[in-house]
Amino acid sequence: MMKYILVTGGVISGIGKGIIASSVGTILKSCGLHVTAIKIDPYINIDAGTFSPYEHGEVFVLDDGGEVDLDLGNYERFLDIRLTRDNNLTTGKIYQSVINKERRGDYLGKTVQVVPHITDAIQEWVVKQAKIPVDDDDVEPQVCVIELGGTVGDIESMPFIEAFRQFQFKVKRENFCNIHVSLIPQPSATGEQKTKPTQNSVRELRGLGLSPDLIMCRCSTALENSVKEKISMFCHVEPEQVICVHDVSSIYRVPLLLEDQGVVSYLSKRLNMPIEARPRKMLTKWKEMSDRSDRLLEQCSIALVGKYTKFSDSYASVIKALEHSALAISHKLEVKYIDSAYLEPSTLQEEPVKYHEAWQKLCSADGILVPGGFGVRGTEGKIHAINWARKQKKPFLGVCLGMQLAVCEFARNVLDWADANSTEFDPDSKHPVVIDMPEHNPGQMGGTMRLGKRRTIFKTTNSVLRKLYGDADYVDERHRHRFEVNPELKGHFEDKGFRFVGQDVEGERMEVIELDDHPYFVGVQYHPEFTSRPIKPSPPYLGLLLAAAGKLQSYLQKGCRLSPRDTYSDRSGSSTPDSEISELKLPSITND
Repeated sequence: MMKYILVTGGVISGIGKGIIASSVGTILKSCGLHVTAIKIDPYINIDAGTFSPYEHGEVFVLDDGGEVDLDLGNYERFLDIRLTRDNNLTTGKIYQSVINKERRGDYLGKTVQVVPHITDAIQEWVVKQAKIPVDDDDVEPQVCVIELGGTVGDIESMPFIEAFRQFQFKVKRENFCNIHVSLIPQPSATGEQKTKPTQNSVRELRGLGLSPDLIMCRCSTALENSVKEKISMFCHVEPEQVICVHDVSSIYRVPLLLEDQGVVSYLSKRLNMPIEARPRKMLTKWKEMSDRSDRLLEQCSIALVGKYTKFSDSYASVIKALEHSALAISHKLEVKYIDSAYLEPSTLQEEPVKYHEAWQKLCSADGILVPGGFGVRGTEGKIHAINWARKQKKPFLGVCLGMQLAVCEFARNVLDWADANSTEFDPDSKHPVVIDMPEHNPGQMGGTMRLGKRRTIFKTTNSVLRKLYGDADYVDERHRHRFEVNPELKGHFEDKGFRFVGQDVEGERMEVIELDDHPYFVGVQYHPEFTSRPIKPSPPYLGLLLAAAGKLQSYLQKGCRLSPRDTYSDRSGSSTPDSEISELKLPSITND
């Protein structure tokens, strides 16, 4: 039987349910179980594709082109799985499917209501999606971790809570358990940990018919025993069912924190799961990873030049991909967020201090990253940053829009096409170096882009990126864009040493650029950050950090191997890998 673990949240939203759900999945996966994950978002949007990044953070893209909540990115990274668009369930999707059935006459003239029709549709969706294999070996999962977004008591999430109240009896008690994540505030006046919000939140959840099996308390410092006992007494659970998730130095410590408090043994008893009592290799790697991230001394700074820099979740996957790569080369990462609009000459007139601060940050960084984005605001500032990176020979990576602007910058300043631009920003440009694509439907906002996994073929053998991908002939990476480089102008660029080394299967779409005579000047049309993993960093990002740390050439000369000091061991229990462990060969991220 499939085992279902429902993660709900109380008191406030944004409490860390996603990381906790991912961590629970990780420790179960390290026991040899196949784990899948579903994220439920109670908003009426069909998917996350039309959100502003300030609204819900970045939009995460899956292999099948699904635009989903950034928590699915956490699940993929922690569990090393590949999810589909149906692993993200929204109120909009459920209502749309029920309304479509009603229009077809599937309900045989009955009155269609929230109970039973909406709640049944939710349960059917969960049961069906939980069976879809998400690992490379195509085995049906044994455990499904379901995270319910928002906060218990929200009017939006009521149909979902009711659906799971019924669901726990359908699948039987031994196949369903509820983890409730709650906040334990600690007012600075008294420094005392307060349990009242958690008591109220659990009471509300029980009133709706769900009884938490584990209460995970988010707090800034470890829970005192007296507080644990108080929660246990008022919330109708044993003290060992109260788990403390206090703030830790890195998110990689959260699975270890849960493991130390006996979450695996509790879940295996409660859900009657066949867990092997064996040393868990996967958790050893997590321990090494978190120990290493605490011990790093050398620093490497990357300037992230974007337009949503006020909210770091807007670039969640980009930051994670940089962290994975920094960790792989044993450097501490410092991200310098720069609002690209501040780099523009107009800011010098209006707010000179911000202008000089932004340029100071840019000039002092070891590497420069220009991520994807939409809309014209700040694009000129990004072009100034790219121009600086090209002329000063600073390591540079442009992703999606970042690559397109690198093409515009080169066209303007090297090819002397002063008005070169993307038709997204200047439809009347005489030199449209970036143009609309055939799939683009201007009347419809959602899902009209080139989305999901596409193949990129390397056209030359001496490309830096090709070597970083383990000398692969092609890579499969995820896309999310509407515009792309105008293939008709390709020749003008290549004559000047600006090479399009990766193209799509038909050779019509430009996917990867590299500049000759530069330590690292790379642009990719796809989003490599979506497939970066803690132990398998994404090659374009790894290249940027190696170049920023001055290690790229020696890495390439060694045949793209990290020194033994930088690899994660497969068997050492300590946090320092044995020196005789074979050098880590970074896998190429290709799958047929």
